[in-house]
Amino acid sequence: MNSSDIIRLLSLAAIWGGSFLFMRVASPVLGSAYLAEGRVLLAAIFLYFLALYLKKNRNLLEHWKHYLIMGFFNSALPFVLFGFAALNLSTSQLSILNATAPIWAFVIGLIVGGEKFKIKRGFGLLLGMIGVGVLFGTSSRSVDADSFQSIALGLGAAFSYGVASNYAKKSKGVEPFDNAHGSMWASAILLIPALFFIPIRSEPTPLVLGAVLAIGIVCSGIAYLLYFRLIKDVGAASALTVTFLIPVFGTLWGIFFLGEQLKLNAAIGMAIIILGTAMVAEFNFRRAFKAI
Repeated sequence: MNSSDIIRLLSLAAIWGGSFLFMRVASPVLGSAYLAEGRVLLAAIFLYFLALYLKKNRNLLEHWKHYLIMGFFNSALPFVLFGFAALNLSTSQLSILNATAPIWAFVIGLIVGGEKFKIKRGFGLLLGMIGVGVLFGTSSRSVDADSFQSIALGLGAAFSYGVASNYAKKSKGVEPFDNAHGSMWASAILLIPALFFIPIRSEPTPLVLGAVLAIGIVCSGIAYLLYFRLIKDVGAASALTVTFLIPVFGTLWGIFFLGEQLKLNAAIGMAIIILGTAMVAEFNFRRAFKAI
């Protein structure tokens, strides 16, 4: 992993960590559905013009069923759930809950037979559960009904990513760029009915519209390109390092731009969840960074 790869890795973590900041800004105004629709539609348009430039404008209808499934579980559903959760949870809490996705992927894999149980991975699963409990259970204020619901929605979004991850393992024959491009268009279509049931909460300001542009083009469109480039250059295992860096950046952006406070239980919970996720994913940090 050379200096350029490290810069890409940190940039990707910063961008994806920033997505939760933009959710916190835009969701209370646009509502969860319109924010999610704006995000995936902008990303789809961006990737469409990029596909034209790269001459990758293939017939997306060829794998339309696959894109609908991936679009629903990897974008449409989790984006809506996180949008709701952003109404009550901090940027730090959202990004930490997001980091549990590999743990859910492992649990789902055990159920469907795609994963094998190992003591180390089982211990990592237990750590992840403890981390969530520490993150929210030892807060200085009691967790009210709205906060509890938001926690469940955030975990549901991470669970949805786990479903998408297991589905992607069994789906072959679709290139990563086409997967991202097609699933974004599918998500945009799938989210249209939700617009009639989850209305805009108030009139959007230029700041909110800017947040939507950023989360759609930068956090979804450009971020995918960085991620696929990392996988190509350093491999999927090293690229997975971004999972553990996103909560760090998400926490920093919340502190710097929204004045959020990092409480001791949040810091401890984040560390426990990251450790548990690394154990479940059987991630080897030494191997990932041995080329540095």
